[in-house]
Amino acid sequence: MRVIAFASQKGGSGKTTLAGHVAVQAERVGAGPVAIIDTDPQGSLADWWNSRQADTPVFAQTFISRLAEDVRQMGELGIELLIFDTPPAITATIEQVIRLCHLVVIPTRPSPHDLRAAGATVDLCEKLGKPLVFVLNGATPRARITAEAAIALSQHGTVAPVTIHHRTEFAASMIDGRTVMEIACNPRSVEEIEDLWDYLADRLERCTRRPEDDDARLGGRRYGLLTASRSETA
Repeated sequence: MRVIAFASQKGGSGKTTLAGHVAVQAERVGAGPVAIIDTDPQGSLADWWNSRQADTPVFAQTFISRLAEDVRQMGELGIELLIFDTPPAITATIEQVIRLCHLVVIPTRPSPHDLRAAGATVDLCEKLGKPLVFVLNGATPRARITAEAAIALSQHGTVAPVTIHHRTEFAASMIDGRTVMEIACNPRSVEEIEDLWDYLADRLERCTRRPEDDDARLGGRRYGLLTASRSETA
C-alpha cells in the first residue's frame, strides 16, 4: 500500500480539494482500492465524502492513538492507496501522519504568504526524512507570479510540473461530493488532475519500489476498518 498526505500550514491552500480529486482520479485509472482519511478537525473531506453518491473512494475512520496500526491493517485488507487530508497547522497529528507517508504533497498558492508558510511543512518533512513535492494550486493562467513561485519553491524541494489553475468548478464540484472529472466543465480542469495523478503515481512508484514488489501483491478486499455508512462520519 502507498500512502500520501496533503499537508500545508497555510489554510486555504486547497489540500482538501486536491485530496478528493486525486483519490477519485486514482480510482478512475485502476489504482485502487483507494481510502481517504480526514485528520483535519474541520472535517471538510469527510463532509465531501458524506455528500458523495459514488461508492469510491472509501472512507476510513481512525484515531491518532491507533493510527499506525490501522494503516497497517488497511494495507493487509487490500487498500492500494491511502490519502490523508491534514489540518492547516503543524501539530502532533501531522507529524504522526507524515511518519507513515511515502510522499508528502504540499499544495501552495502562488502568493508570498503561501510561500512563506510552506517552510514549516518542509522542515518537518526533512526532519522525518520524507520526500515531498510542491503543487502550485489556484494559479492564474499566464501570471508571472506563478513562474516566480515555482522558482522560489524549487530551492526547497521538487515542484510538480503540473499547475492547477484557479477555476470555480474545482470548488463547485465538491459541494455535492463530486469532482471536475464527474461534471460538465472545462476539459483543462480534468486534464490538470489527470496529469497531476500521473505525476504523483510515478513519484510514488519511485519512492516505494523494492525488488520484491514485482513478486508480491497484497490480497483481499475486506474493508473491516472502513465505513459502510456515510452518516457515521457526519
